[in-house]
Amino acid sequence: MLAGLLVSGALTLGAAQAQSSVNIGYSGPLSGGAAFYGKDVQTGLDMAIDEINKAGGITVGGRKVKLNLVSLDDKYLPNETATNVRRLLSQNNTPVIFVPHSGGIQTVQGFNQRDPSFLLVAYSSEPKILEAGNKLTFMLPPTYDLYLKPFASNSMKAYGKRLGLIGTTSAYGKAWTEAISAEWKRQGGTVLANNGVDYNTTVDYTAAVTKALAEKPDVLFIGGPSQPTALVVKAAREQGFKGGFMVMDQAKFEQMDQIVPTSMLEGAIGVMPLRDYRAPGAQRFTRAYQAIYKQVPTAEAALNYMGVYIVARAMELAGSVTDVDAIRAKIPQAAKELPPQRKLVNVSGVDERGHLEGQLIMGMYRSGRLQQVGR
Repeated sequence: MLAGLLVSGALTLGAAQAQSSVNIGYSGPLSGGAAFYGKDVQTGLDMAIDEINKAGGITVGGRKVKLNLVSLDDKYLPNETATNVRRLLSQNNTPVIFVPHSGGIQTVQGFNQRDPSFLLVAYSSEPKILEAGNKLTFMLPPTYDLYLKPFASNSMKAYGKRLGLIGTTSAYGKAWTEAISAEWKRQGGTVLANNGVDYNTTVDYTAAVTKALAEKPDVLFIGGPSQPTALVVKAAREQGFKGGFMVMDQAKFEQMDQIVPTSMLEGAIGVMPLRDYRAPGAQRFTRAYQAIYKQVPTAEAALNYMGVYIVARAMELAGSVTDVDAIRAKIPQAAKELPPQRKLVNVSGVDERGHLEGQLIMGMYRSGRLQQVGR
């Protein structure tokens, strides 16, 4: 009997210890042309989880639980994302998985509501993610359709009506290209040939830029990960292009200006850097992030950092780290309860589709300075 009680006690203790941590999954590009982008997302996740754990973890059902990030490289390929996610579920029991690209997100949405179900935290501005009506998706950034009208109107007014296209050819890039082309036409502009290339594999952008400039565009639509986007700008300026750039929201000025001088970015319109946000926690986060990672934080790091804190609080409110439906149901309340020091952008809430409603700030380089532009 004593032996049986000892075994039972050991099993109970083991079960309690096993529940003292929860794995959070991440599948993103950690190698290839989009590696910097994927690692920016990962640093935001890491930083939030490290802070939470150093503070003692989260309190769920009266006990302390720590978070553990399990990251897998999907090379920006949706089929690899699906493989990684299934591995995270079967080997690591991850109730929450972060994915930072639209192709992977939309692939995973095809099965995340089935057994085993899990909460998909989506970092992409693709509107189709919300249109899917997936009940277990929590989407972080603003949708890119909000950028279309101001991007086109400001660029057309400043430079002219002929638009060249050199966007990345990922599923996300193709959707962006189609959308900005339609908006450009709606505003009376002319859309030239599509000379898009795969920013994940292309090294030399000279040929694509040469083809685009042969049609004498006034404005170029460009974008993908920040580093290759900057190389497209460099190639265009070196070939004598004097016009403007509409920069897809995936590319960030605060990273591009580390590769090309800001003089080359004159006339470029895109997302304002996090350093220019005035939300309560933005400046604190920027200083802390730079101290740890020795680089400027981007929206990728910032929004995923916030995403971890919202998910962690939702787990506390749900009283569970495994009941994904209960966790998802508490996401709106968790977002509203986000403390000021964790608000890196101004957040108004989470809508019924699971979309984080936050601040949208755009900027355009004019006379050597990045100036905010309105919608």
